[in-house]
Amino acid sequence: MKEINVMEIGGFRVGQVQDEEGMTGCTVLLFDEQAPAGVDVRGGGPASRETPLLNPVADAKGIHAILLSGGSAFGLDAAGGVMKYLEERNIGFDVGVTKVPLVCQSSLFDLAIGSKDARPDQRMGYAACENASREPMKEGNVGAGCGCTVGKYHGPANCMKSGIGTYAVQLGEIKVGAIVAVNALGDVYDIDTDEKLAGALDDNGQLLDSEMAFFEDALKMLDFFNGNTTLGVIVTNAKMDKTTLNKVASMAHNGYGRAIRPVHTMADGDSIYAVSTGDQPADVNLVGPMAAYVMGKAIGRAVLAAEPCCGLKAVKSLKG
Repeated sequence: MKEINVMEIGGFRVGQVQDEEGMTGCTVLLFDEQAPAGVDVRGGGPASRETPLLNPVADAKGIHAILLSGGSAFGLDAAGGVMKYLEERNIGFDVGVTKVPLVCQSSLFDLAIGSKDARPDQRMGYAACENASREPMKEGNVGAGCGCTVGKYHGPANCMKSGIGTYAVQLGEIKVGAIVAVNALGDVYDIDTDEKLAGALDDNGQLLDSEMAFFEDALKMLDFFNGNTTLGVIVTNAKMDKTTLNKVASMAHNGYGRAIRPVHTMADGDSIYAVSTGDQPADVNLVGPMAAYVMGKAIGRAVLAAEPCCGLKAVKSLKG
């Protein structure tokens, strides 16, 4: 496999916008054509919109956009701005009297950083669409990654700054990429070396082990800080239908499992979408493992690209 830029997969544009004072933002994927998509939600506290569209028994054959945002459930309003942008361009599912844009959205909890009153709204969703391009995505404290943090098992005061990351590979003619906003309860590891990259810090600024602390506290009454959720999108040029893409999304969660520890707790809302934007023949048993790999790598990129802010350290500040 060779590494490529995620935008080389083709068939979509990405737009991002953020409120750097309020520490929240949006990342939107706009598809050139109505694109088949699937989803797998593993966390116990998701905030999402139009998720049932991606159930294999639902009628929708594809969607027009995916929006990742901050703001917790308040941020779900931002999808209205994406719908307005698409409606103005006559993009949507034809229902005779009009065209209805099919927009799926998931939101992460970033209310504890910046301002709790700063939330993505319709104007922000619309602005993200206006920024959409095929240029390489910015990573780190941008878009949905603006207010992301990791390592919150010991509370928000001991966590680290995270962000949004991407990674993509090509094998033969098959291209698979990941875009992920990493806002996890657990710590983040490099999936190739198993080195801990970011996570909970002690009072001296040294990395702790959230997973071991989790095990040690298992018999106690736990009071999790529940402001988490890692949101990811797998994009591939492989030709796949909605049912198969639901399986790809499920397999991509193995990338979460390799890179984030602990993960998929009831204090997380972890979700992954999978979208097909091409027509290359491929087997799910190839695309699925590729999806897990690029997702794990993108998670690492998200914390490596993050900048320290709001009094929180990042990997860059730990490495001097």
